[in-house]
Amino acid sequence: MIGRAETDAFLETQPISIIWGVGVAMRERLARDGIRMISDVRRYEETDLLSRYGSMGSHIWRLSHGLDRRAVSNREPVKSISNETTFNEDIDSSELLDGYLWRLSVKVSDRAKAKDLAGYTVGLKLKRANFKVLSRQVRLSSATQMSDVIYGQARALLARERGAGPFRLIGVALRQLVDVKGQEEPDDLLDPNARKRFAAERAADSIRERFGTEAIKKGRSLR
Repeated sequence: MIGRAETDAFLETQPISIIWGVGVAMRERLARDGIRMISDVRRYEETDLLSRYGSMGSHIWRLSHGLDRRAVSNREPVKSISNETTFNEDIDSSELLDGYLWRLSVKVSDRAKAKDLAGYTVGLKLKRANFKVLSRQVRLSSATQMSDVIYGQARALLARERGAGPFRLIGVALRQLVDVKGQEEPDDLLDPNARKRFAAERAADSIRERFGTEAIKKGRSLR
């Protein structure tokens, strides 16, 4: 369990974009007011931000102080969502591994969406022929549940292990989960096409939900 002191120390150094729901427009508005980091938010009282930004101001203030109004469930919280597959034969082909990686990313994404969860960390698991397990992960600036993002990050992690194969197992995980019910995928300042890809994936999800999981397939999934 992370203590209050550790939480405060971590938040103090983080940009405002770490807060779920703070998209491009809100970040620009906050920046105009000199608020770019969590430490900037902490200079204000909650009532100050509430009066200036409405309920979003209160939301930002509370999360910047490590406070969360969400109800606590007596059920064990989901800590991660993962999916993996074991091969009948060891695989060293980049194309084949890429195809498996995409399908696993879609499965993880579908489970996250079904539970209204998004994650700040994408993980990759590999098992070599000698049963040695390699675990790699990357932390994102914004939580995601999009298969496109999960796959892209997992693929980058896999690329760093090129030459470490062959592998007999590959897995993808989404960790550091947050509840995103009723919220949309945040904008990404570093990716101007994020909104278009988000809309395209949502459309594809609707088609698969209506006509079945095989209704839409990308080329990489056929490998």
